[in-house]
Amino acid sequence: MFGIVVVGASVQRLAGIGFALVGVPAMVLMLGPADGVRLANCGALVISAAGLVGTWRSVRPGAMIPLVVAAAATVPAGAWIARGLPEPALLAVTGALVSAAALLVMSGVRVRSLRGRGGALAAGAASGFLNASAGVGGPAVSLYAVNAGWTVREFVPNAQFYGVVVNVFSIAAKGLPQLSGPTWALVGAGIAAGLAVGSLLARHVPERPARWVVLSLALAGGLTTLAKGLQG
Repeated sequence: MFGIVVVGASVQRLAGIGFALVGVPAMVLMLGPADGVRLANCGALVISAAGLVGTWRSVRPGAMIPLVVAAAATVPAGAWIARGLPEPALLAVTGALVSAAALLVMSGVRVRSLRGRGGALAAGAASGFLNASAGVGGPAVSLYAVNAGWTVREFVPNAQFYGVVVNVFSIAAKGLPQLSGPTWALVGAGIAAGLAVGSLLARHVPERPARWVVLSLALAGGLTTLAKGLQG
């Protein structure tokens, strides 16, 4: 658990997204899909808040309001799906969503409808549902940012702001994971270590190669989780 949290926290600090993409497959296999996704929501919230401390002045509130409003509308549906599916089915759905999200971002697909206010509403709605059901709301926002022409410098602080808000919604809808005190301490230590490692790597590792490593890890983990769910 400690290792996967360190890796997830470091890549999110480096690329703006990645904690849930990298961490969810391992977390749901170790803790079960319900607590695994809840833990991913909690971890992403803390990491986004930590990153936002130094970058909040670069947040674009006007651009983020449609994303946040749309996400708030669909988080309850995602939480309902997560509660209603049996564990093997939820594992399979989570693995499929993680894999699809990674492939979409890898493809760099350009969709004209994902521009402007309509694109922000569509991306926010998809992200809110995916974040509550599988913990992977970041890729939908990343696709919107790509199609809206945002630079990496613009994306990271806004993604951190969005990560705080959407994960607060998701945790409010589903509650906290049922973990022991030592496990929470291990997760906290992993997040702190990952943030430190990510800050160090950010000075030396180009963003594009780091992003490809994140997405490759996410795809491998997503396919593993999908296979586990189908076997169940």
